Parts: sequence; structure tokens; C-alpha cells
Amino acid sequence: MDLAPLIDIPFEHRHSCWFCGEPSNQQWSYLKETYTPHPSLTVPCCSECLRLAKQHKLTSIWDCKMAVKDELMRIYEKHLAIGVNWTKQELEESEFEDKVFGGFRKSGWMMYEIARDRVNYSGWPLSLNGVVIDDYGYEASFSFDGVSYRSVSQAIGFYAKQFTLDKRFLEDVIAIVGKERFGFAVRIAQINIAAVPELKKQVLQDLREEHAE
Repeated sequence: MDLAPLIDIPFEHRHSCWFCGEPSNQQWSYLKETYTPHPSLTVPCCSECLRLAKQHKLTSIWDCKMAVKDELMRIYEKHLAIGVNWTKQELEESEFEDKVFGGFRKSGWMMYEIARDRVNYSGWPLSLNGVVIDDYGYEASFSFDGVSYRSVSQAIGFYAKQFTLDKRFLEDVIAIVGKERFGFAVRIAQINIAAVPELKKQVLQDLREEHAE
């Protein structure tokens, strides 16, 4: 499959993952769906962010990025907790000496800083061939039914857990119909809660055809 056009990469970021800032050795193509507010594009990324992005496409590259951040926070929760429970000076002055805790004293703060910097990394503004991609004041936060969520990904996770829904299927539906029809997407997922994979694929194809008209 051909990659979508690669975004413009500033010289100082030529080896950086767009999602987390770590060295990039992969590329991730986000292909436009009906309600995607930007053209198809490809961003440089690291292997871990590539794996996460494939699982959480959602309705835009910005939603996808927030979902990747949520996953990184979950995966490296223990690393991030180091900065909550310790300061760098406290770790350096701790009396941990044995093999297990001695290693923690030496590398614990570095592990925290790496995880923190990946989660906080903001990337650079998107553009293709010198043309800036307007994010229209895009906000990653999402509100539905009177409740505000940190991201669409968090709302999807909440509803999937509450109603025992197929989270990936719900994500795919929202990618097609748009997050503005979040309630509709949840109902589609509920109706097809026991559907076999082949039927779910057909539902997604029908939705794509319907929204292409």
C-alpha cells in the first residue's frame, strides 16, 4: 500500500517521532475518512507509537495523537509515578545499595524523565509541501452527554467498558461517522455487540458507502 504524503519535517526534528519525540525509525500513514478534517498524510514515528497509532486511529491525526499519549501514560504509569513519589535529589541521596534497589537509584530518575518527556511532547505544526494544515482551533478534550473527557479515546474507553462493547469496532465507527455522532456510534456498537467479525466489517463498509453519498 502506498504511503500518504509525508508531512514537512523541520531540520531539527528530522529524526524525531511526531507523537513522542523519541528517535523515529518508522512512518504512519493516516488515511482520510469522510469526517477527517485534514488530508491523508504520513508522519514519522517510533515503533511503539506506530503500534499504538494503528490501534487508535479515531477521527483525526490529533485525536489519534491524544490516544497514543493516553496509552503511553498507561504503559509507563510506574515510571511516571517515580516523579510523584521522589525528587531527583532524594533518589541520589537514598541509601539503596543492593542489586535491585541500587539500579533503581541510578536509573529511576532517567526512566521518569524519558516517560515524562514522551507524554508531554507536543510535536510540530502540520504542513504539506509548505502549506500549513489548519487545525481550526482543534481541542483534544471531548464532551458528551454532559460529561467532559480528556479525549475522544478516553470517552470511547469509558463507554466500551460500561456497556461491554467492542472498543476497536466503536473506534472504527466513529472514524467514519465523526465524533459529533458519538451517541449514534455507541448505538451501532450496542446493536452489533454479539456480531461476528465478518458482519462488523460489512457494517463498517455500509457506513462508508452511506457517508460517501
